Amino acid sequence: MAGARFRSGAPLNGPSLTGLLGGSFNPAHGGHRRITLFAINALGLDEVWWLVSPGNVLKPAKGMAPLPARLASAQAQSRRAPIRATAIERELGTRFTIDTLRAIKRRYPKRRFIWLMGADNLAQFHRWKNWRQIAREMPIAVIARPGYDADALASPAMVWLRRWRQRPGQMVSGAKQVTPALTILRFDPDTRSASAIRAADPDWSARIGTASLRDPLTHRAIKRGKS
Repeated sequence: MAGARFRSGAPLNGPSLTGLLGGSFNPAHGGHRRITLFAINALGLDEVWWLVSPGNVLKPAKGMAPLPARLASAQAQSRRAPIRATAIERELGTRFTIDTLRAIKRRYPKRRFIWLMGADNLAQFHRWKNWRQIAREMPIAVIARPGYDADALASPAMVWLRRWRQRPGQMVSGAKQVTPALTILRFDPDTRSASAIRAADPDWSARIGTASLRDPLTHRAIKRGKS
């Protein structure tokens, strides 16, 4: 397993094949962990960074827990796994995915990155700012999610990306990455969802511990009350 090489103190500027999975993680749950470990094995990734967003422009602010609580839930779910949960977007000051990806590539030039997304995001990918440029910045791997496959495969973005579809092994082979590049990863889907968790436990974020919370990429303390 690729994750067997993971060390939490491994150099961030060293060469590595790193997956990037963005989201609200409101809250993070076992489904996030499961699909991430699946992607690590399927693509031969060294690790995955969970980019816990300060705010998602495509999601309503109502019901969004504070960033420290969401980051703490993500770090709890990523323990003892080749996953780093980070709020680096807050430090970068980026709001849109295209700007975040470019800033991360500039900050970590020795790493190779693959953008990971669920099929639900592929279905609406054409609504993202500069989505074609995102596809040109780094390869994309789409992870199947129940109920979204049909919409994703019929989406405007998939129509455009279909010509660059590859098998997982093709995507990561060789010293250079050619973009755009798309692969679809299919596995036994996980039906857990953050919305269902919030419905069952609306006050989850008030009880999660955020003391001594520190970002593994920026090494900055993340204090409760900060957005």
